[in-house]
Amino acid sequence: MTWYSGIDLHSTNSVVVVSDEVDRVVLQRRLPNELGGILEVLKPYREQLVAVVVESTYNWYWLVDGLQEAGYRVHLANTAAIRQYDGLKHSGDVSDAAHLAQLLRLGILPTGYIMPKAERAARDLARKRLQLVRCRTAQVLAVENLFARNTGARPSGNVVKRFVPQDIERAGLDPDVTLAIQANVGVIRVLNQEIERLERRLQERVTLRSEFALLKSAPGIGETLATTIMLETGTVARFARVGNFSSYSRCVDSAKMSNGKKKGEGNVKNGNKYLAWAFVEAANFAVRFCPQAKRFYERKKARTNAIVAIKAIAHKLARACYHMLREGEPFDLKRCFG
Repeated sequence: MTWYSGIDLHSTNSVVVVSDEVDRVVLQRRLPNELGGILEVLKPYREQLVAVVVESTYNWYWLVDGLQEAGYRVHLANTAAIRQYDGLKHSGDVSDAAHLAQLLRLGILPTGYIMPKAERAARDLARKRLQLVRCRTAQVLAVENLFARNTGARPSGNVVKRFVPQDIERAGLDPDVTLAIQANVGVIRVLNQEIERLERRLQERVTLRSEFALLKSAPGIGETLATTIMLETGTVARFARVGNFSSYSRCVDSAKMSNGKKKGEGNVKNGNKYLAWAFVEAANFAVRFCPQAKRFYERKKARTNAIVAIKAIAHKLARACYHMLREGEPFDLKRCFG
C-alpha cells in the first residue's frame, strides 16, 4: 500500500491526513503544533509514505525542518498557485489537508523552494534589515512633516538621520512639537544602530562568496542589493530557464492564455516580492549612473511611460543576474543593453 500525507498548518495546531492510492482517508487528526506528536501519528505509515506535503504558511520552518531531519521526504505546497485547482477542493481543514495529499498523488502539486536552514537564516536577517529600514523611513518622514507643518521648511532625510537633540532645540519650536520630534529622532537613533549591526553581520556572511562580487559588477547593484538578490535567489540552478527566474522576480506580467486569447490575469502575488523590490531599486540606480541604461530608459519612456521603462530595466537586470550566476561571469554591458 502506498500512502500520501498532507498537513494543514495553523498557528497553534495542525490537521494531519494520510490517504491511499484512491484518495481514501485512513488517518485524520488535529494535533497541537508539537513535532513529537506529529511524528508519532505518521510513524505507522512511514515505510510506504511517498511524501508529506506541508502548507506554506508563515510558520512552516519548524515543521518542515523537523520532518526532514526525521527522514521524511517533504514538499512545501505553494498555496498561492493551488487556486488553479479549485475544482478539486472542498472547504474545511481536513479536506484541505486531504486535498494536498491528493494533489501529490496526481502529480500536480505546485511546490515552493525549501531553502537550506543556514541560508534561510541569513536571508531572513536581510529581510529584517529591510523591515527596520522601512521603519526608519517612516520616522524620518514624520520628522520632515513636523518641520514642514510648523516652519515651512522641510529638512532632507539625510539631515534628519544625523539630528542630535541640540539641533531640535535650536529650531525654537513649541515645546510639545519639540518633544514629538525628539521622540522620532530617538527611535531613528536606535534603528540606525540596529541596522548597522545587522549590516555588519550580513557582510560577514556574504563578502567571501563569488556570487556577491559577480552581482556587484552590474550597474545599480551595490552591497545591499547584491546581498538581497543573492540570498533571496538561493541556488540559481533551481530555475531551469531565465524566464522562470524573471517570473519569480515579478519582472514579467502574469496572464492566463487559452487558444491564443487572454483569459484573465494571473496571480500577481506569485513570486518573490523582495527580488521584485531589489531589481526595481537597481533599475533606478542604473538609470542615474549608467549612460547605456539611461539611453535605453529614455527610448522606452518615449514609447510608453516612466513606470514601464523602469520595469523594463529591472527585467533586463534580472535576466543579466540570472546569466551571471549561471555562467559565473561578470556583467556584460553590451549583452544587456546592446
